[in-house]
Amino acid sequence: MHIKKPGLVLLCCTFAIFLLSCANPQHISSTPETPVASSNITSTYTKLTQTGGTLFRLNPAASTVRIYAFRGGLAGKLGHNHVLSAPQFTGFFYAPASGLAQSQFDLEFRLDQLQLDNPEQRAALGPAFASVLDEDAIASTRSHMLGDSNLQADKYPLLRIHSLQITGEAPKFAAKIQIELHGQLREMWVPLSVQGLPEKLLVTGALVVKQTDFGITPYSALGGLLAVQDELLIEFQLCSANR
Repeated sequence: MHIKKPGLVLLCCTFAIFLLSCANPQHISSTPETPVASSNITSTYTKLTQTGGTLFRLNPAASTVRIYAFRGGLAGKLGHNHVLSAPQFTGFFYAPASGLAQSQFDLEFRLDQLQLDNPEQRAALGPAFASVLDEDAIASTRSHMLGDSNLQADKYPLLRIHSLQITGEAPKFAAKIQIELHGQLREMWVPLSVQGLPEKLLVTGALVVKQTDFGITPYSALGGLLAVQDELLIEFQLCSANR
């Protein structure tokens, strides 16, 4: 029996989405702020460089973003864990001449470009992801995930991560980020490990998001006998392009 879809995603991740050191999200704000407007973050960051500082463009081909959704319910062992990846995204990190405390970053990607349950990725994760899913099962899960009962990707096509505040000293930082997903805005603190500055940028981190915090109902069937857990684990390693 196959569990379809985590309303998952997310996030980032998103995230971000940036982000990987293993931690739970801190307080999540539900304040209805105005979404970070622009889908053209490229022009936004190009303008920032006019004031000096260093601009890093993130390189999807050299980066890794993974989202893990876990089976749940009383009969959870009959279901499957899932792994998503974001092979395409747009992301920038700007480090002003005044120091990293004034830095900012943005990350965004389309939900319909997420890759679901890549066989090589599943095999590398060990026994908990060892089950082999056929193409029909993956396609069905993906359709449900992006559909009207979950992410509503037609209506909310993008996941965006925007930094609000950065604190710490190299190589360890904490960033307060705003995540935009499913028409909702939420804030959280995430730990970051940053290396390579000032020549290049390598950021690793991790965070946990709850689908219900973004108005997404986790998949459930047979009265909850089979389900996807609310919590999603997002891990990432983000690398800048050559300058």
